Amino acid sequence: MSKPTDRVRQILSWYASDNPGVQTNLARLLNHGTLAGTGKMVILPVDQGFEHGPARSFQPNPAGYDPDYHFQLAIDAGCNAYAAPLGFLEASVVKFAGQVPLILKLNNSDSLAKLEPLSAVTGSVRDALRLGCTAIGFTIYPGSSSRNTMYEEIRELILEAKEHGLPTVMWAYPRGANLAKEGEQAADVTAYAAQIACQLGAHIVKVKPPKENVYQDEAKKVFDKFQIPVKTLADRVRHVVQSCFAGKRIVIFSGGEAKDDASVLEEVKQIAQGGGFGSIMGRNAFQRPRDQALKLLGDVMNVFKNA
Repeated sequence: MSKPTDRVRQILSWYASDNPGVQTNLARLLNHGTLAGTGKMVILPVDQGFEHGPARSFQPNPAGYDPDYHFQLAIDAGCNAYAAPLGFLEASVVKFAGQVPLILKLNNSDSLAKLEPLSAVTGSVRDALRLGCTAIGFTIYPGSSSRNTMYEEIRELILEAKEHGLPTVMWAYPRGANLAKEGEQAADVTAYAAQIACQLGAHIVKVKPPKENVYQDEAKKVFDKFQIPVKTLADRVRHVVQSCFAGKRIVIFSGGEAKDDASVLEEVKQIAQGGGFGSIMGRNAFQRPRDQALKLLGDVMNVFKNA
Protein backbone atom coordinates (compact mmCIF):
# COMPACT_ATOMS: atom_id res chain seq x y z
CA MET A 1 0.00 0.00 0.00
CA SER A 2 1.39 3.38 -1.00
CA LYS A 3 1.97 6.24 1.44
CA PRO A 4 -1.30 8.16 2.05
CA THR A 5 -1.66 11.45 0.20
CA ASP A 6 -2.96 14.63 1.83
CA ARG A 7 -6.38 13.94 0.29
CA VAL A 8 -6.53 10.43 1.73
CA ARG A 9 -5.44 11.73 5.14
CA GLN A 10 -8.22 14.32 4.97
CA ILE A 11 -10.81 11.67 4.18
CA LEU A 12 -9.57 9.40 6.97
CA SER A 13 -9.85 12.30 9.42
CA TRP A 14 -13.62 12.23 8.90
CA TYR A 15 -13.70 8.76 10.46
CA ALA A 16 -11.75 9.70 13.60
CA SER A 17 -13.97 7.66 15.93
CA ASP A 18 -13.01 4.42 14.17
CA ASN A 19 -10.24 2.13 15.34
CA PRO A 20 -6.90 1.72 13.53
CA GLY A 21 -8.08 -1.43 11.76
CA VAL A 22 -11.02 0.31 10.12
CA GLN A 23 -8.84 3.27 9.22
CA THR A 24 -6.20 0.97 7.72
CA ASN A 25 -8.75 -0.85 5.57
CA LEU A 26 -10.30 2.41 4.38
CA ALA A 27 -6.78 3.51 3.45
CA ARG A 28 -6.30 0.24 1.53
CA LEU A 29 -9.42 0.92 -0.51
CA LEU A 30 -8.35 4.50 -1.20
CA ASN A 31 -4.73 3.61 -2.00
CA HIS A 32 -5.27 0.73 -4.43
CA GLY A 33 -5.46 0.70 -8.21
CA THR A 34 -5.41 3.38 -10.85
CA LEU A 35 -7.05 6.00 -8.61
CA ALA A 36 -4.81 5.32 -5.60
CA GLY A 37 -4.29 8.46 -3.52
CA THR A 38 -6.81 10.62 -5.39
CA GLY A 39 -9.65 10.15 -2.92
CA LYS A 40 -11.77 8.71 -5.75
CA MET A 41 -12.90 5.11 -6.24
CA VAL A 42 -14.12 2.79 -8.97
CA ILE A 43 -15.41 -0.54 -7.66
CA LEU A 44 -16.51 -3.59 -9.65
CA PRO A 45 -19.64 -5.16 -8.06
CA VAL A 46 -20.87 -8.54 -9.27
CA ASP A 47 -23.92 -9.54 -7.23
CA GLN A 48 -26.24 -9.56 -10.23
CA GLY A 49 -26.18 -13.35 -10.67
CA PHE A 50 -27.87 -13.65 -7.28
CA GLU A 51 -30.07 -10.60 -7.68
CA HIS A 52 -31.23 -10.94 -11.31
CA GLY A 53 -30.31 -14.48 -12.38
CA PRO A 54 -27.43 -15.95 -14.42
CA ALA A 55 -28.75 -15.56 -17.96
CA ARG A 56 -29.81 -11.92 -17.51
CA SER A 57 -26.49 -11.13 -15.91
CA PHE A 58 -23.87 -13.10 -17.80
CA GLN A 59 -25.20 -14.23 -21.18
CA PRO A 60 -24.37 -10.86 -22.84
CA ASN A 61 -20.72 -11.81 -22.14
CA PRO A 62 -20.62 -15.56 -21.30
CA ALA A 63 -17.10 -15.30 -19.86
CA GLY A 64 -18.83 -13.77 -16.84
CA TYR A 65 -20.32 -17.09 -15.77
CA ASP A 66 -16.82 -17.88 -14.44
CA PRO A 67 -16.04 -16.22 -11.07
CA ASP A 68 -12.36 -15.99 -12.10
CA TYR A 69 -13.31 -13.57 -14.87
CA HIS A 70 -14.50 -10.86 -12.50
CA PHE A 71 -11.48 -11.06 -10.21
CA GLN A 72 -9.18 -10.71 -13.22
CA LEU A 73 -11.23 -7.87 -14.70
CA ALA A 74 -11.10 -5.88 -11.44
CA ILE A 75 -7.34 -6.49 -11.15
CA ASP A 76 -6.46 -5.65 -14.75
CA ALA A 77 -8.71 -2.58 -14.82
CA GLY A 78 -7.05 -1.17 -11.69
CA CYS A 79 -10.27 -1.02 -9.65
CA ASN A 80 -10.08 0.05 -6.02
CA ALA A 81 -12.00 -3.09 -5.00
CA TYR A 82 -14.13 -6.01 -6.14
CA ALA A 83 -17.48 -6.69 -4.39
CA ALA A 84 -19.44 -9.93 -4.58
CA PRO A 85 -21.55 -12.39 -2.57
CA LEU A 86 -20.01 -15.26 -0.63
CA GLY A 87 -20.10 -17.90 -3.38
CA PHE A 88 -18.32 -15.90 -6.06
CA LEU A 89 -15.56 -14.85 -3.64
CA GLU A 90 -15.07 -18.36 -2.24
CA ALA A 91 -14.83 -19.83 -5.74
CA SER A 92 -11.76 -17.81 -6.76
CA VAL A 93 -10.23 -16.02 -3.77
CA VAL A 94 -7.31 -18.44 -3.34
CA LYS A 95 -6.22 -17.98 -6.95
CA PHE A 96 -6.26 -14.18 -6.68
CA ALA A 97 -5.43 -13.71 -3.00
CA GLY A 98 -3.99 -10.30 -2.19
CA GLN A 99 -4.28 -8.88 -5.70
CA VAL A 100 -7.33 -6.63 -5.17
CA PRO A 101 -9.23 -5.47 -2.05
CA LEU A 102 -12.43 -7.48 -1.58
CA ILE A 103 -15.85 -6.48 -0.28
CA LEU A 104 -18.10 -9.32 0.86
CA LYS A 105 -21.76 -8.51 0.19
CA LEU A 106 -23.45 -9.81 3.35
CA ASN A 107 -27.06 -9.69 2.17
CA ASN A 108 -28.74 -10.48 -1.13
CA SER A 109 -32.19 -10.98 -2.62
CA ASP A 110 -33.48 -12.79 -5.68
CA SER A 111 -36.07 -11.72 -8.24
CA LEU A 112 -38.11 -14.94 -8.19
CA ALA A 113 -40.65 -13.68 -5.66
CA LYS A 114 -42.37 -10.30 -5.94
CA LEU A 115 -42.47 -9.41 -2.26
CA GLU A 116 -41.79 -6.31 -0.20
CA PRO A 117 -38.01 -5.68 -0.48
CA LEU A 118 -36.04 -7.51 2.21
CA SER A 119 -32.66 -9.09 1.47
CA ALA A 120 -31.53 -12.25 3.26
CA VAL A 121 -28.31 -12.20 5.24
CA THR A 122 -26.16 -14.58 3.18
CA GLY A 123 -22.68 -14.04 4.66
CA SER A 124 -21.03 -13.07 7.91
CA VAL A 125 -18.26 -10.89 9.25
CA ARG A 126 -16.42 -14.13 10.03
CA ASP A 127 -16.68 -15.08 6.35
CA ALA A 128 -15.24 -11.69 5.38
CA LEU A 129 -12.30 -12.16 7.74
CA ARG A 130 -11.73 -15.74 6.57
CA LEU A 131 -11.60 -14.60 2.95
CA GLY A 132 -9.25 -11.69 3.66
CA CYS A 133 -11.79 -9.00 2.77
CA THR A 134 -11.13 -5.31 3.26
CA ALA A 135 -14.79 -4.38 3.92
CA ILE A 136 -18.30 -5.73 4.20
CA GLY A 137 -21.23 -4.66 2.01
CA PHE A 138 -24.94 -4.51 2.78
CA THR A 139 -28.11 -3.30 1.02
CA ILE A 140 -30.88 -1.35 2.72
CA TYR A 141 -34.23 -0.50 1.12
CA PRO A 142 -35.55 2.71 2.69
CA GLY A 143 -39.27 2.83 1.94
CA SER A 144 -39.80 -0.90 2.42
CA SER A 145 -42.14 -2.00 5.20
CA SER A 146 -39.26 -4.28 6.24
CA ARG A 147 -36.75 -1.43 6.49
CA ASN A 148 -36.49 -1.57 10.29
CA THR A 149 -35.40 -5.20 10.11
CA MET A 150 -32.61 -4.24 7.71
CA TYR A 151 -31.58 -1.24 9.83
CA GLU A 152 -31.33 -3.42 12.93
CA GLU A 153 -29.41 -6.14 11.07
CA ILE A 154 -26.83 -3.74 9.68
CA ARG A 155 -26.29 -1.96 12.99
CA GLU A 156 -25.30 -5.28 14.57
CA LEU A 157 -23.10 -6.20 11.60
CA ILE A 158 -21.38 -2.81 11.56
CA LEU A 159 -20.59 -3.12 15.26
CA GLU A 160 -19.12 -6.60 14.75
CA ALA A 161 -17.21 -5.51 11.64
CA LYS A 162 -15.72 -2.51 13.43
CA GLU A 163 -14.55 -4.76 16.27
CA HIS A 164 -12.53 -6.66 13.66
CA GLY A 165 -11.31 -3.57 11.79
CA LEU A 166 -13.60 -3.78 8.76
CA PRO A 167 -15.44 -0.76 7.30
CA THR A 168 -18.90 -1.02 5.76
CA VAL A 169 -20.08 -0.17 2.25
CA MET A 170 -23.86 0.36 2.22
CA TRP A 171 -26.08 0.10 -0.85
CA ALA A 172 -29.02 2.48 -0.16
CA TYR A 173 -31.85 1.82 -2.61
CA PRO A 174 -35.26 3.36 -1.84
CA ARG A 175 -37.92 0.80 -2.74
CA GLY A 176 -41.23 -0.49 -1.38
CA ALA A 177 -44.95 -0.95 -1.95
CA ASN A 178 -45.74 2.56 -0.71
CA LEU A 179 -43.02 4.22 -2.77
CA ALA A 180 -43.99 4.75 -6.40
CA LYS A 181 -41.47 3.87 -9.09
CA GLU A 182 -40.86 7.55 -9.89
CA GLY A 183 -39.87 8.09 -6.26
CA GLU A 184 -37.10 5.50 -6.16
CA GLN A 185 -34.49 7.75 -7.77
CA ALA A 186 -36.03 11.14 -7.05
CA ALA A 187 -33.53 13.78 -5.96
CA ASP A 188 -35.00 14.18 -2.47
CA VAL A 189 -35.52 10.45 -1.86
CA THR A 190 -32.01 9.52 -3.01
CA ALA A 191 -30.50 12.13 -0.70
CA TYR A 192 -32.71 10.89 2.16
CA ALA A 193 -31.59 7.28 1.61
CA ALA A 194 -27.95 8.37 1.58
CA GLN A 195 -28.45 10.29 4.84
CA ILE A 196 -30.04 7.21 6.46
CA ALA A 197 -27.04 5.08 5.42
CA CYS A 198 -24.67 7.61 6.99
CA GLN A 199 -26.73 7.75 10.17
CA LEU A 200 -26.59 3.95 10.39
CA GLY A 201 -22.79 4.12 10.36
CA ALA A 202 -21.83 3.38 6.76
CA HIS A 203 -18.28 4.35 5.85
CA ILE A 204 -19.02 4.32 2.12
CA VAL A 205 -22.50 4.93 0.68
CA LYS A 206 -23.66 3.67 -2.70
CA VAL A 207 -26.77 5.19 -4.31
CA LYS A 208 -28.21 5.37 -7.79
CA PRO A 209 -27.76 8.61 -9.78
CA PRO A 210 -30.69 10.82 -8.70
CA LYS A 211 -33.29 12.00 -11.20
CA GLU A 212 -34.66 15.53 -11.54
CA ASN A 213 -38.05 15.04 -9.87
CA VAL A 214 -38.74 15.79 -6.20
CA TYR A 215 -41.13 13.16 -4.86
CA GLN A 216 -42.12 13.98 -1.28
CA ASP A 217 -44.63 16.82 -0.90
CA GLU A 218 -43.00 18.18 2.25
CA ALA A 219 -39.54 18.00 0.68
CA LYS A 220 -40.80 19.76 -2.44
CA LYS A 221 -41.80 22.76 -0.33
CA VAL A 222 -38.25 23.02 0.99
CA PHE A 223 -36.63 22.48 -2.42
CA ASP A 224 -38.84 25.25 -3.84
CA LYS A 225 -38.40 27.66 -0.91
CA PHE A 226 -34.62 27.43 -0.85
CA GLN A 227 -34.25 26.88 -4.60
CA ILE A 228 -32.18 23.72 -4.27
CA PRO A 229 -30.89 23.06 -7.82
CA VAL A 230 -31.93 19.78 -9.44
CA LYS A 231 -31.78 20.61 -13.16
CA THR A 232 -28.52 18.78 -13.93
CA LEU A 233 -27.20 15.48 -12.62
CA ALA A 234 -24.20 17.39 -11.23
CA ASP A 235 -26.63 19.57 -9.21
CA ARG A 236 -28.39 16.51 -7.82
CA VAL A 237 -25.17 14.66 -7.02
CA ARG A 238 -23.97 17.78 -5.18
CA HIS A 239 -27.10 17.68 -2.99
CA VAL A 240 -26.64 13.96 -2.24
CA VAL A 241 -23.00 14.53 -1.27
CA GLN A 242 -24.04 17.47 0.92
CA SER A 243 -26.64 15.22 2.57
CA CYS A 244 -23.87 12.81 3.54
CA PHE A 245 -22.61 14.93 6.43
CA ALA A 246 -21.59 17.87 4.25
CA GLY A 247 -19.43 15.60 2.10
CA LYS A 248 -17.64 13.96 5.05
CA ARG A 249 -18.71 10.48 4.01
CA ILE A 250 -17.57 8.73 0.83
CA VAL A 251 -20.48 8.60 -1.65
CA ILE A 252 -20.27 6.58 -4.85
CA PHE A 253 -22.86 6.13 -7.57
CA SER A 254 -24.02 2.99 -9.36
CA GLY A 255 -23.78 2.55 -13.11
CA GLY A 256 -27.27 1.04 -13.38
CA GLU A 257 -28.60 -0.70 -16.46
CA ALA A 258 -26.40 -1.33 -19.48
CA LYS A 259 -25.93 1.68 -21.76
CA ASP A 260 -23.55 2.82 -24.50
CA ASP A 261 -20.09 4.18 -23.71
CA ALA A 262 -20.96 7.80 -24.43
CA SER A 263 -23.93 7.70 -22.04
CA VAL A 264 -21.86 6.07 -19.30
CA LEU A 265 -19.08 8.63 -19.61
CA GLU A 266 -21.46 11.61 -19.71
CA GLU A 267 -23.10 10.37 -16.52
CA VAL A 268 -19.70 9.86 -14.87
CA LYS A 269 -18.60 13.38 -15.86
CA GLN A 270 -21.71 14.79 -14.19
CA ILE A 271 -21.08 12.70 -11.06
CA ALA A 272 -17.49 13.96 -10.91
CA GLN A 273 -18.59 17.58 -11.44
CA GLY A 274 -21.07 17.22 -8.59
CA GLY A 275 -18.35 16.07 -6.19
CA GLY A 276 -19.16 12.36 -6.22
CA PHE A 277 -16.34 10.20 -4.93
CA GLY A 278 -16.58 7.62 -7.69
CA SER A 279 -18.57 4.89 -9.40
CA ILE A 280 -19.48 1.31 -8.64
CA MET A 281 -19.98 -0.20 -12.06
CA GLY A 282 -21.15 -3.76 -12.67
CA ARG A 283 -23.25 -4.56 -15.72
CA ASN A 284 -21.77 -1.73 -17.75
CA ALA A 285 -18.39 -3.39 -17.23
CA PHE A 286 -18.71 -7.17 -17.13
CA GLN A 287 -21.44 -7.42 -19.79
CA ARG A 288 -19.05 -5.92 -22.36
CA PRO A 289 -16.31 -7.96 -24.04
CA ARG A 290 -13.18 -7.82 -21.91
CA ASP A 291 -11.21 -5.37 -24.08
CA GLN A 292 -14.19 -2.99 -24.26
CA ALA A 293 -14.76 -3.27 -20.52
CA LEU A 294 -11.13 -2.46 -19.75
CA LYS A 295 -11.23 0.58 -22.03
CA LEU A 296 -14.47 1.87 -20.53
CA LEU A 297 -13.29 1.40 -16.94
CA GLY A 298 -10.04 3.15 -17.87
CA ASP A 299 -11.95 6.08 -19.36
CA VAL A 300 -14.17 6.28 -16.26
CA MET A 301 -11.10 6.38 -14.01
CA ASN A 302 -9.56 9.12 -16.13
CA VAL A 303 -12.65 11.26 -15.65
CA PHE A 304 -12.38 10.99 -11.86
CA LYS A 305 -8.60 11.39 -11.89
CA ASN A 306 -8.89 14.65 -13.81
CA ALA A 307 -11.95 16.02 -12.01
